Amino acid sequence: MNTRREFIKKSMLLSGAAGLSNFLPESIQRAMAINPAPGSTYLDAEHVVFLMQENRSFDHCFGALRGVRGFNDPRAFKLANGYPVWCQTDAAGKTYSPFRLNLNDTKVTWMGSLPHSRTDQVDANNNGEYDQWLKAKSPRDPKYKHMPLTLGYYNREDLPFNYAMADAFTVCDQSFCSAMTSTWPNRLFFWTGTIRNAKTGFGHIRNDLKPGEETYKTFPERLEENNISWRVYQNDLSSGGGYIGEERSWLANFGCNPLEWFEKYNVKFSARYVKGLKVQADKLHSEIAVINRKLGEAAPASAAFSKLNKDLTIKKEVLATAEHDLQMWNEHSFNKLSQQDKNLHQKAFTKNVLDPNHNQLDQLDYNGGQVQRKVTVPKGDLFYQFRKDVNEGKLSTVSWLTPPQNYSDHPSAPWYGSWYVSEILDILTKNPEVWKKTIFVVTYDENDGYFDHIPPFLPPDLSKKDTGACSKGIETESEFIRMNHELAKGISKKQAREAAIGLGYRVPMIIASPWSRGGQVCSEVFDHTSSLQFLEGFINKKFNKNIREENISTWRRTICGDLTSAFKPFDGKKLEDLPFLNRDKYIEKIYSAQFKQDPSGFKEVRNKDFSQNLQEEGVRTSCALPYELYFDGNLGAGGKSFEVKMTAGDKLFGQLAAGCPFNVYAPTILKNWRYAVSAGDTLNAAWPLSKFDKGNYFIKAHGPNGFYREFAGNAQDPKLLINCKYEIVNGKATGNISIHLTNLSAQEGLTLEITDHAYGAMPIMKILKRNKISETPSAEILVINLKNSFGWYDFSIKVKGNSVFEKRYAGHVETGKESVSDPYMGKLKG
Repeated sequence: MNTRREFIKKSMLLSGAAGLSNFLPESIQRAMAINPAPGSTYLDAEHVVFLMQENRSFDHCFGALRGVRGFNDPRAFKLANGYPVWCQTDAAGKTYSPFRLNLNDTKVTWMGSLPHSRTDQVDANNNGEYDQWLKAKSPRDPKYKHMPLTLGYYNREDLPFNYAMADAFTVCDQSFCSAMTSTWPNRLFFWTGTIRNAKTGFGHIRNDLKPGEETYKTFPERLEENNISWRVYQNDLSSGGGYIGEERSWLANFGCNPLEWFEKYNVKFSARYVKGLKVQADKLHSEIAVINRKLGEAAPASAAFSKLNKDLTIKKEVLATAEHDLQMWNEHSFNKLSQQDKNLHQKAFTKNVLDPNHNQLDQLDYNGGQVQRKVTVPKGDLFYQFRKDVNEGKLSTVSWLTPPQNYSDHPSAPWYGSWYVSEILDILTKNPEVWKKTIFVVTYDENDGYFDHIPPFLPPDLSKKDTGACSKGIETESEFIRMNHELAKGISKKQAREAAIGLGYRVPMIIASPWSRGGQVCSEVFDHTSSLQFLEGFINKKFNKNIREENISTWRRTICGDLTSAFKPFDGKKLEDLPFLNRDKYIEKIYSAQFKQDPSGFKEVRNKDFSQNLQEEGVRTSCALPYELYFDGNLGAGGKSFEVKMTAGDKLFGQLAAGCPFNVYAPTILKNWRYAVSAGDTLNAAWPLSKFDKGNYFIKAHGPNGFYREFAGNAQDPKLLINCKYEIVNGKATGNISIHLTNLSAQEGLTLEITDHAYGAMPIMKILKRNKISETPSAEILVINLKNSFGWYDFSIKVKGNSVFEKRYAGHVETGKESVSDPYMGKLKG
């Protein structure tokens, strides 16, 4: 193995980091040059800005990015047929693997979205077998049915700004959406911590809400009650309608502000909603007048008269409702609201009404090669009020932005969203005093129909036997949608699914701030409730409050972190300089792509040729994580069962220690189990050998950040206890692995073969002496030095003469200090 200095230098060269200043957008270069006070931390921030974009999976966007758990993942899940997880088979028996879509030279961004309803999201997971992606996510458009579009991905050439942000700040590669379903439920988690109304018991697992319908508490209400400033920015609302032609897709908020659905925010007082009511009432008056005229001309006993009379009754009823609503939703009624309720409405629905060109469209003419083209664009400033508040020093403590459809990154619209993100960063960094005090979080609500290779962590169904377990105090019933709930909602039996709500699939997340600079990767498990957990801690510590989002379940709080591991104190060091996107130029490029060819980079996998080289080589700095994880397995007493012990330790990191989820599989019998272990706790599980084929147990366990265990054997296993621990000196982890070995057999010596699978370490042969019967069993300790692999390990232990027995351990030893992403994944070996 090279020296650490040489290793990092080699990695930077392979990653293309040298000379990045030639490629980074101006906004990012400016952000890198604005420094907060040395020694300051994220708690010195004064503003937190959230942007949730639409419908992209992590692999789809960043599977090719250097130093993240992407397409080179060396310990990825394997399907029941033995194929790597990304080699998916369609209904015709053809197998495909990920392929580049090419954003600029094909028309893929104009081909629409893939299926992403509750039904097909659950079906793709297939009860944890994870092998139905091509069948569940087949394109809706018959022209594209033959394409394995779910496996399509973009790389740095396609998304240069997104990759530049990841290289400049912190990208989170274990960030999962909250629910295995579509947009609105995931946004409910982002803003409220749940999809379930505790009073009614029902959960909104589908996009089934109406304006002003829901009644449970949201997080902005908690901010308002505690006098914490907040605001939601959008150009205009979705509720109320009234848009013509392309106006909605360029100017409305695409239904991305779920506060419109909550009664407390009184969205029907909005000018757009009232205007819609007036338009509806005027139209109904005209239609009723026409019907009355026709009734006067029709024969009273005729079928035409009967039909007209029926239509008249319906329209009068609708008109009465509209006129009642007009009496209710007016300025006079609004003035009767409490000041807090007025604040909720005004802050939740902040719009660009002061912009002289608000809600107007313009036309951009440009030369598209041999053709003169025209494209619609907003005439006004989509960030008018946000820009004004930033420039005037009036930015709130917490802000959310919700874009129009065409800037949301949703596959139903062309990918103009990169400009939207760029513009937010541009606005924030143009005022250095604001950027010094700001945290900007960009994430996505769900994956659309796009594949991600890491199966999400799910809760065990504690109402059923043999599905897994949780630490004491963790409930999971609130994390399930039951069949009777589905049917009660009117879902057909064909579409209804009883399953865990989530977690859903991985989505991109980038955290940009002065305390998350440097192109790091953070690999703690997050979901959308992590943002709320972050706000809890940030606000409570900064303002001495006691805010707690009661909607977040104990299961989610156990397995999902609070984002704080993505930050580090600013040490005053000047970072290596790693052009804002011009809106019109960017739109021209994306608009022109619709005239290009269909994507064609996919090809069938034949002869089990699973080789792929899709991810950039190299590593990046990895954030220190609060994981102290142990997972060991041995034959039970009597040799009739296989037993595992899993622990989320709290000795190394104390109150910061994180709980952990584990996905456990028995591939030979197609069975899986889910576990959630609280920090400081241990869970035990056991399976009779009779469960397994011919009594040969084969167990795999996956945890966060490449944590992996694999155990194989049978009743003839050597009487050998193996425990994989961390080497601890003076209460701190050294970064090495400590293997505790105890020979309880009758053999005087067992010959152990320890083989490294990834990091260039030489094989180890060790003769393990027998414990004397008269002595208390004591372990021999073998330390595996991981200095040259930056704390990463992947090794197997076998016993000479036994072809079945094997234990494999892989993962990363956390020491409380930042490290380096998996060098084997980065294709960097000694």
